[in-house]
Amino acid sequence: MKKRTFKLLACGLVLTTMSLITGCSDDDSGPAPANPETENRWITLAGAVMQDEPGDGNGGTMVYAISKENAQDPNFSVNVYESGMPVQSNRTARLQSSVDGNTLFNITYTGDNGGEFMTYGVNGANNFVQSGTTVNISQYAGTSPRWTKLFDGDRTGVAVNVTAPQVVTDTDGAYLRTRGTATVLSLDLQNILISGYKQYEIALSAQEEAQGHHIFRLDAPTLNAAGDKLIIGTWMRKTDPTTGANQSGFERLGSKSVVVDYPSLQNPVVITSTVGFGDTSGYRSFNSFVGNDNNIYQATQRDTENGSYILKINQNNQYDNSYVFSLDDALGVTGSYIDAWRYAGNGIAYAVYTHEDANNQGFVARIDLNTRTAQRVEGITYDADLDFGQYQGFVVDGNQIYIAVTPVGKEGNIYVIDIPTGAVTKGAKLLNRPGNHYIGVF
Repeated sequence: MKKRTFKLLACGLVLTTMSLITGCSDDDSGPAPANPETENRWITLAGAVMQDEPGDGNGGTMVYAISKENAQDPNFSVNVYESGMPVQSNRTARLQSSVDGNTLFNITYTGDNGGEFMTYGVNGANNFVQSGTTVNISQYAGTSPRWTKLFDGDRTGVAVNVTAPQVVTDTDGAYLRTRGTATVLSLDLQNILISGYKQYEIALSAQEEAQGHHIFRLDAPTLNAAGDKLIIGTWMRKTDPTTGANQSGFERLGSKSVVVDYPSLQNPVVITSTVGFGDTSGYRSFNSFVGNDNNIYQATQRDTENGSYILKINQNNQYDNSYVFSLDDALGVTGSYIDAWRYAGNGIAYAVYTHEDANNQGFVARIDLNTRTAQRVEGITYDADLDFGQYQGFVVDGNQIYIAVTPVGKEGNIYVIDIPTGAVTKGAKLLNRPGNHYIGVF
């Protein structure tokens, strides 16, 4: 009674100061979750099947959906390879999921039906209902398009592609530049149709192109907070101007992204970071996220000298070169490499990564974008055969993030991490087959 009387008195005082009126409440439930939470959400597991070599994941993709309660239960076991359903894909499927977990979105990767987009309704276990409607985008974006779902309420996906870059010479045969034709295509995820596309060559500076630098691949498009620009990651390569052949071991330019108007997809502009020098394309997952501060945070890859960085793109759609966040420095390693990562809310993110001395073994890191610090997540069973190179999917739901952790050909688990505190809980056991590995939860 004394505590409640004190609380009422305190609120009476606050009521006399209008600026603090919102400070009084009888609700002691604590802060709101970092993200929206979906009751009875399905957690869909995806497993990649070996084709020729253990861990290559090129033999197709299996999916199986379980409840959140089962996902959190270490006594529950699931084998997606025995009980799951194959999704349409000649190789590893490029999957996305709706925020509520009730729909999977898929674009077939390579093969006769490469570039075909369809959805699957998620009904639990291996009960996935494929949409009666499909649309094939291969005539615009090729049979192996890279794509991500925008964070716009599950309305839009964006696929991107660059045709094989071609060497251009003058009439005397002297090298001029190397370029491919880029495609940026928007998909209406609800009505399963192409809502727009644009194709163009994307030029670098005259000096960079004369040296042979060019965009080899586009990936990981992200919609900015204002909703008027797409930020698209790049994978850079270099032609040797003297031979016209691809050059390895070249001095890298600053990290680059392409910015286009949205929703028109017009007016491509290249922006360059002077902080990072790696590529910004990611590999098979999201690679940029809009933070709670409305700035975009972007990971880098393939910088063998400096390791991965987290870069910041301000709301003016330019790199903030005052923001310096080296994962090598934060983790105390060399040659860090972010395979995939996910923003989890309130400046916290989680990444699956490896580093120079790890022999490709994977780890999980908790990243604080505000303090520019990171630490390896303990409480996870690590193994020399744990490889996140093809990892795609995290589930963020309320205050929890779900990650599937399985070494190639070995059992593993779902891990459920509390976003505000970082506390780790071992969840469902993931049974495996030789050569296979789980590539995400959706």
